[in-house]
Amino acid sequence: MSDNLIYLDHNSTTPLDPRVLDAMMPYMTNLYANASSNHKFGHEVNQAVKKACNQIVDLITCQPNEIVFTSGATESINLAIKGVAEEYKDKGNHIITVQTEHKAVLDVCEYLETKGFEVTYLPVKPDGLIRLEDLKTAIKDSTILVTMMTANNETGVIQPIREIAEMTHGAGALFFTDATQAFGKIPLDVDELGIDLMAFSGHKIYGPKGVGGLFVRSRRPHRVRLESQIHGGGHQKGKRSGTLNVPGIVGLGAAAEMAEKEMQKVALHTSELRDYLESEILKIPGTKVNGCIERRLPNTTNIYFEGIDSDALMMGMENIIVSNGSACTSASIEPSHVLLAIGLSEEEAFCCLRFGISHNNNLNQMNITIESIKEMVNSIRQFTII
Repeated sequence: MSDNLIYLDHNSTTPLDPRVLDAMMPYMTNLYANASSNHKFGHEVNQAVKKACNQIVDLITCQPNEIVFTSGATESINLAIKGVAEEYKDKGNHIITVQTEHKAVLDVCEYLETKGFEVTYLPVKPDGLIRLEDLKTAIKDSTILVTMMTANNETGVIQPIREIAEMTHGAGALFFTDATQAFGKIPLDVDELGIDLMAFSGHKIYGPKGVGGLFVRSRRPHRVRLESQIHGGGHQKGKRSGTLNVPGIVGLGAAAEMAEKEMQKVALHTSELRDYLESEILKIPGTKVNGCIERRLPNTTNIYFEGIDSDALMMGMENIIVSNGSACTSASIEPSHVLLAIGLSEEEAFCCLRFGISHNNNLNQMNITIESIKEMVNSIRQFTII
């Protein structure tokens, strides 16, 4: 990797923080016992798992027994949606989600449709936000689950989670949110927001890849039951069997503690850099921000460049790493379903870049990026035959 690399794709993944690596190292070397083993060595390692759990509890304000550790957000999403669908199928078979959800949610919902479940995919407004009246209209007696992401991975747009949860509970259904992008970036008090289930991941907050978690409410008034998706030993109170990834869990906990302590400072830094980058890029004719500007993550902007193929723009920016869509669908040549849902045409959807900024970025990097983009846009437009 070049020393001159400017990495602006932190919505895709983040580098492992050295402090997180330091916390993990003992459990990748000398403290290697199985956390479920009933001996002194196992008990010692299990204490590290409990500590990590409490670090996450402090970040989202829940109880330790409400955290289920998984291999990442995709597994957490599968456990939440399939687990609720199978557990509550005698109550109803209707699920509500949104067209701009992550593919992990949409694919699970499409799978459940093949098993006899009915799924409503709500549209969004041009700013990426749902209409609460659409949700109200969609809910019916057979609705068992409403699933909506907290913050969109491509635009950063933050949905009105508290209002959505209240409407969901008023109909007697459960509310699940994929908080993968929001976790550690904005305050997420699961009680204050009325969340019943919430997915999150380590590698989005400077923790390790391959580890994540699912918050599952175990307290009234909306105690959640889940049908397990992985069987074999009854680990984690039967919700998710398998030997715990102790180094990963320790890293997730350390990253969560960092996020809790540094959230306000990081949000201010990233939003200032984001706003500066955005304001300078928007001076280029034919550019605009995709999604709601007032309700979005502090580190994220998604910008449309009229008539500019995003792949060509990315390839021309040497040592500057940005994205033109979700990393989880980067193998696809189809336009972003998120951008199509907010009203862009297929052609326009191929003309957009996402910038995900970090506390590791600085103003000089923003200036280099701005100049590089201006140069590339001018060059492409100069040689484009109209």
